[in-house]
Amino acid sequence: MDLYERLNQQTYIIAEMSANHAGSLELAKEIIHAAKESGADCIKLQTYTPDTLTIDCDNKYFRISDGTWNGENLYRLYEKAYTPWEWHPLLKEEAQKVGIDFLSTPFDNSSVDFLDELGIEFYKIASFELVDIPLVTYIASKKKPIIMSTGMAELAEIDEAVRAIRSQGNLQLALLRCASAYPAITDEMNLRTMSNMAETFRVPVGLSDHSMGSVGAVTAVALGAKIIEKHFCLDRSIENPDASFSMNPAEFKQMAADIRQAEKAIGHVKYGAAEQEKSNVVFRRSIFSVKDIKKGECFTEENVRIIRPGYGLAPKFYPQILGQTALCDISRGTPLTLEMAGMPK
Repeated sequence: MDLYERLNQQTYIIAEMSANHAGSLELAKEIIHAAKESGADCIKLQTYTPDTLTIDCDNKYFRISDGTWNGENLYRLYEKAYTPWEWHPLLKEEAQKVGIDFLSTPFDNSSVDFLDELGIEFYKIASFELVDIPLVTYIASKKKPIIMSTGMAELAEIDEAVRAIRSQGNLQLALLRCASAYPAITDEMNLRTMSNMAETFRVPVGLSDHSMGSVGAVTAVALGAKIIEKHFCLDRSIENPDASFSMNPAEFKQMAADIRQAEKAIGHVKYGAAEQEKSNVVFRRSIFSVKDIKKGECFTEENVRIIRPGYGLAPKFYPQILGQTALCDISRGTPLTLEMAGMPK
């Protein structure tokens, strides 16, 4: 897959399933169908096991002390959230059936290899893994396009990861602005950073959005985002670690529609009347006779004025018309022409 070619078509909308399957393969398949129907271009998984992310340990370092997952043990949380690897080929096949792209985020070398053998066309690198330069380098060595989130990252950290990818001769890279809070708040998105990343690294950019609602996503598109990623669920009442900050199908569909409408509004550089404006050009101002004018009579401020509508001479000719002699009788309310004053076109 040529990622850049794909991004040149329209904003690429990714539905992140993550843990929203709640441990059910059938629910995961339903999510893929619903994502397609809701306007997503791609369904994304996360490929890990609790053991590829952490160790089974319950001391204070492995306990979450605030936020959405307050009180959780990391290992137990990942046990609840992970997608069984044996589901991946089935879900990839389901995605192909409904005509939606299939993407996943690997979290260690074994998951990179697994996805490569599965025939995945491009990789996602999560914000928390951006600093794992050995992993980033290994992913890049597969020579497949990469979308990398940059939540929490300093500019120098992003630069280091980008250099690691490019060191492998992998030049198809897109960067996502991301607020790595769950849920994130719009006030701290700082979307101008996304625009600055595009300028700094000369790559397509987008937004991995963990906020509620679609204002961040639509604003990002207006600022040049080529990719929007949002967590997607069938219903937030289905209990799982990611439900509270995920969009349901109706919300996602509205966001996708808003994005497509924003794209149309952005349009392209075009001066002059738009198609919907053409019928209104006549309501511009132009030069008209406002009194009956006899042949041989001079044009003055009393008998000619710049008024609406726009059927007469353009207002710029007004200084030249004043003082000229009428070459014919002109009735009140007639749009003036250069010929009436014997002036060259």
